Amino acid sequence: MNSITVANSKPLDPLDETASLEAAATARALGPDILRALAILLVMLVHLPWGATPLPLAGIRPYGWIGVDIFFVLSGYLIGTQLMAEAARRHAVDFKAFYLRRAFRILPAFLLVLAFYAFIPALRDAPTMQSAWRFLTFTVNFGLDPRLGGTFTEAWSLSVEEHFYLVLPVLVVLLKRRASVVFVAFLVTTIMIAGMGLRFALWQSQVGPAAEMQAYRAALAVYLRDVYYPTYNRLDGLTFGVVLAAIRLFKPLLWERYMPPYIALGIGSMFVVVALVIFSNRGSFAETNLPLVFQPLPGAVIGFPLFSAGVTFVLGALLDLQPRIGRWHLPAISGIATLSYSLYLTHKAVYHLDQMVFGKVNLQGLSGFVIYFSTCFIVAATLWFLVERNFLALRDHLLPRSHRAG
Repeated sequence: MNSITVANSKPLDPLDETASLEAAATARALGPDILRALAILLVMLVHLPWGATPLPLAGIRPYGWIGVDIFFVLSGYLIGTQLMAEAARRHAVDFKAFYLRRAFRILPAFLLVLAFYAFIPALRDAPTMQSAWRFLTFTVNFGLDPRLGGTFTEAWSLSVEEHFYLVLPVLVVLLKRRASVVFVAFLVTTIMIAGMGLRFALWQSQVGPAAEMQAYRAALAVYLRDVYYPTYNRLDGLTFGVVLAAIRLFKPLLWERYMPPYIALGIGSMFVVVALVIFSNRGSFAETNLPLVFQPLPGAVIGFPLFSAGVTFVLGALLDLQPRIGRWHLPAISGIATLSYSLYLTHKAVYHLDQMVFGKVNLQGLSGFVIYFSTCFIVAATLWFLVERNFLALRDHLLPRSHRAG
């Protein structure tokens, strides 16, 4: 049962429904925290060298890049819920308040880390770095060739999310009175098909020729630049997250009737497993030693939407199970989820610093694993306490209470 279920004898008030779900979405909930913690641990694991990866995690490490897609689904759901609930309740969206919330949440820690990278070259985790204006304008994910600018490349996903923040409020306002189930289904289907078609065309025209010449490292760079990083190719998770928010806001009884938690969890798990099988099928690239983030045609085309759909079903199930799992006392999960943004911003730089301080030879085996994760959490906690927490408190002080969510 979800947080907005009402007795059949009680009239349904859509304004009460959207307000209660918005409050539930923006409150601390264990289900989203579990996914958020899993996502950041996967991302951190993929950037850990093999020599410091414990054997039980060796089979998981190549899939760590999917953590970003989990983040996209969470962002789509949470931001979609906030905006659509506000539009339904107030018949408008306060653009200024929304962008201020996002700015206070995203920019302070991001700008500080970027300043360290820009002004202290010794901290850079790669020999080259994109121009600072690319990061400041959140356009770094367009034309990002890791061979020409490998430092702070994790900012590509922040660029995708910033573009999402710019577009979604406008889309919500435009659709709030005209959207029907049929129209929304058509729009979502169009986005999915267009994304798959574009990735297919780009893989065939840009990545394929390099792969056919067995220039595999060049093929990887082109794949990341043209297929993996650009916003227009990474809308699957964000879109499915927004769809979940819309269904739970406006069709809650429909979701409750046809997607009880264990059915949604089963469907979501099946989709995730199938997507991972597709991602694992390397085909003719099995012997190339290319990282698993490089996907042959099937994975690049259908793997992303299938995995995102699976995570969306799992998220919906966890949200409905909140009354049960919310009783669990898992402070480590909540702590990791709280630090996830700071961890994402700093983990690659921290490992580079670890190499400078401890020496690369000492970052092998279990000791290397412990040093990496310990120092990452120390730096992330420092960034959260000194920057993130204080700017969130300032945001809450400056913005009216009704605009503090998010």
